Amino acid sequence: MKKFPYLHLILFILTLLSTLTVGALQTGVDLIKEPDKIYKGFPFAVSLMLILLSHELSHYFASKKHRVQATLPYFIPAPTIIGTFGAFIKMKSPILTRESLIDIGASGPIVGFIVSLIATIIGLHISEVVPAAQAKGALNLGDSLLFSFLCRIIIGVTPSDYDIFLHPVAFAGWIGLFVTSINLIPVGQLDGGHIAYALLGEKHVRLSIFLIVIMFLLGLILWEGWALWAILLTILGVRHPPVLYWEVFLDRKRRFAGWTAGLILVLTFIPVPFQIV
Repeated sequence: MKKFPYLHLILFILTLLSTLTVGALQTGVDLIKEPDKIYKGFPFAVSLMLILLSHELSHYFASKKHRVQATLPYFIPAPTIIGTFGAFIKMKSPILTRESLIDIGASGPIVGFIVSLIATIIGLHISEVVPAAQAKGALNLGDSLLFSFLCRIIIGVTPSDYDIFLHPVAFAGWIGLFVTSINLIPVGQLDGGHIAYALLGEKHVRLSIFLIVIMFLLGLILWEGWALWAILLTILGVRHPPVLYWEVFLDRKRRFAGWTAGLILVLTFIPVPFQIV
């Protein structure tokens, strides 16, 4: 008899509350004076939680499909600008084939990307264009190729002395796209690392080392966060655990899913994610 997943449920509720709090603060609510207005954080919290949940459940169900033992998602509440450190599932048995590795590794980012894209499109339609003077002291979010394209076709060309004030739903979508790109970096045991190993085998190690060097250089030139990521990924390791049956053929469908994930990385990568105006 399976135990009820109390820990998973408690972490989910706590993360919902932390993202709800952050979402309410984004709308200008003073929760000390007006705690009853925490409901104003629902657009951000629900959007972000759906993105995280869709990503992790896709991993979970893909694992079940291939008979790989995996936990339900663990959500991580945290006092950050988004109210969480994300979510993860834990694998409890080895992955047997490259097919399994592609399905498990690519499913989360691809489904999470689709949900993030929907949130971004909806959120941009209800975002505002405001004078740049109103954005002083605000957090300036960087643009990926995809986000910049969406802004142009939905909002139009923004004058140089104006800026886009993102609706909380659009902000959640932006976070989802950014997290997707981070997960798809083909290094170590990130989702992108799973995919790269399935496609390239041991050549993946050289690719991982090359990308860690590039990230460290980007950290020195553009955004220091990349240097921290490079250090963290080096500590976690660049090698990927081998699958048990490497000789099992990787069909065209799986290869297409892997290269699709690579295209998503290119479209969602943000060289300088955060700046203070």
